[in-house]
Amino acid sequence: MLPRSLNREFGFILNDVARMLRTYADQKASQFGITRAQWVVLVRLDRFEGLKQAELAEMLDLQPITLTRLLDRLAECGLVERRPDPGDRRAKLLYLTPAARPLLERLGDLGEELMGTALAGVAREHVEMMVARLATVKENLRQAIQQKHAGSAVAAAAEQRYG
Repeated sequence: MLPRSLNREFGFILNDVARMLRTYADQKASQFGITRAQWVVLVRLDRFEGLKQAELAEMLDLQPITLTRLLDRLAECGLVERRPDPGDRRAKLLYLTPAARPLLERLGDLGEELMGTALAGVAREHVEMMVARLATVKENLRQAIQQKHAGSAVAAAAEQRYG
């Protein structure tokens, strides 16, 4: 058996927390008739409306067919619309519909509730400290990814995805 390493323990617990957070978010999102994956798409479109489908797939680290299915379902629900791209007739630009706005507000409240549950018993200053430290970890990883793929399209994608 390998000796315990604090660095590896950090990685394991970070992975476990992320997985459990995704599971809990899926449970909570279901009350609105959507999945966590659909929720993520809506939030990303709220921040970056007018993206091409391929750009959004790259940003979310999803296969294009997976994103297409998510978008089809969101469009059927009247939450997302695809508009022609004036610069590329093959591409579609993605926009939220007016019906998505109230849902996003409720999802924002749900996100606050979800994280309130997850962070119960953790002092605000500790949350601020964890956010700052995790931002450093994220930046370290972003730089490592960029260095490995310097000069390639993958580095640009990593910047966009993890930026």
